[in-house]
Amino acid sequence: MKAVTSEGVESAAPAEIEFFVLPPVWRRWWFESLALALVIAAVYGVHRNRVAHLVQLERVRTRIATDLHDDIGASLSQIAVVSEVLSQHEGAQDQFREPLSQIAADSRELVASMSDLVWAIDPRRDHLHDLVQRMRRFSSDMFTARNIQFRFNAPAGDLRLGVDQRRQIFLIFKEGVNNIVRHSDCTEAEVGLTLETNTLVLRVRDNGRGLDLAPAGRGNGLIGMQARAGALGGQMEITRGRDCGTDVTLKIPLDGRPTPRWRAFSRLNRW
Repeated sequence: MKAVTSEGVESAAPAEIEFFVLPPVWRRWWFESLALALVIAAVYGVHRNRVAHLVQLERVRTRIATDLHDDIGASLSQIAVVSEVLSQHEGAQDQFREPLSQIAADSRELVASMSDLVWAIDPRRDHLHDLVQRMRRFSSDMFTARNIQFRFNAPAGDLRLGVDQRRQIFLIFKEGVNNIVRHSDCTEAEVGLTLETNTLVLRVRDNGRGLDLAPAGRGNGLIGMQARAGALGGQMEITRGRDCGTDVTLKIPLDGRPTPRWRAFSRLNRW
């Protein structure tokens, strides 16, 4: 700062003063460092809580699966065995033989259903190879008992599937195999699993007489398969030719994006 007279003469030594304009609080280094630390702590806390929740959920699933297998499953097996023994006992009256045999059969079916449920909720079975293994075993048991030659193709990999995905896919597959065994009168069958772009594709086909795809001919099995495919946001396609079998194709998106749910039509397709 300097002074200037009316004649335009400036002062010899200007006066000087230094000062600093402080930034606002939210622009200071210590505030930014504190804010960054709080954000990191919050992200870490959320991640830790999520991991703890997942671990707790897996422990609950493991405990439920163990309890179902050890308690309810063992009790149902005991009921089935005792009922069958009583129905075959020489002292059993004829009027009780049939009900006891029915109790034994129902108990065995419940044991099988319980086994599927225990497998579905077991967190140690949340991978594609676990699903493939169970599907392969079920196919072998069903087709071999009816002298049906079959092929089973599946990809190798360690893809992780959700509980509901794995359960619904297996139940759709199971219903498809049951339809083949009960209604197709086929001699050959094929089951295939493939991985396409973000999509798991299941195909079950046979060379039998084919299913009736008319609305009036759709039983609870096909309706249930349709509902399960829709619950997964997937697409199920059933094709049937004239006396040349049925082809069931299920496409399940693995990225959560829904696709059209149901399509069924007839066409000539050869084995």
